[in-house]
Amino acid sequence: MQLNNPIKEKLRAGERVLGCFIPIPSPEIVEICALAGFDFVLLDAEHGPISPESAYPMILAAEARGVSTIARIGQLDRQVILKFLDIGIGGVMNPQVTTAEEAEEAIAATRYAPRGNRGMAGGRMFDYGLGGAAVEFVQPLTERTLTLIQCEHIDAIANLDAILQTPDLDVLFVGPNDLAQSMGFPGQPGHPDVTKLVDETVIPLAKQHGVALGTVAPDGPSALAAFERGFDLVGGNAPGLLASAARTMVQSARR
Repeated sequence: MQLNNPIKEKLRAGERVLGCFIPIPSPEIVEICALAGFDFVLLDAEHGPISPESAYPMILAAEARGVSTIARIGQLDRQVILKFLDIGIGGVMNPQVTTAEEAEEAIAATRYAPRGNRGMAGGRMFDYGLGGAAVEFVQPLTERTLTLIQCEHIDAIANLDAILQTPDLDVLFVGPNDLAQSMGFPGQPGHPDVTKLVDETVIPLAKQHGVALGTVAPDGPSALAAFERGFDLVGGNAPGLLASAARTMVQSARR
């Protein structure tokens, strides 16, 4: 079992990290994204049918192809988070976090005692007891997990300073779609008021606290623009990339 986390290492070194959201339970898509050169794949268990059971072969595919994994888990429930951790997920993203208390609850679920309350039962992450004493795994596994909290509601802004002070928070991930609709602009993630709030409040505050910033982008130019705005981690979307390439082919062939 790999006990380091290349994404954490890259972010700490100030490198840009590019990944792809996958809301479809498909190890093959994981492999394609890895071979395409993405740094990570994000298994979207919030907006798709992915479960711990269907995530397991996706994680195995990612490991085989040398790409890191993150899971976006819709429930702020340490038992659900635990299932993804115990099968080998490398990072956990919690959506719709609006308070420091919620951020602390989410991160504590990814950490063994004394820092957190992650349950311990051996298993895959401990090499099924064949890779050494359990005590040798505890600290590396605690440090391995990348923690991401989503800032995607206007209610989070008032608490953002406190959220960013949560110990062991690695990435504040801005979700522009939900943030926009919470501000009264549904379907307008690029609305000037949304962009202004992110650029003038969210990004500077995260930089002040030394927390990496993440967001989404539909294509390469948008991802580059996000990096230039100050984001450190950017995720595309596998169905969106497929749809764009498919439409381009059809339109080109039928001109």
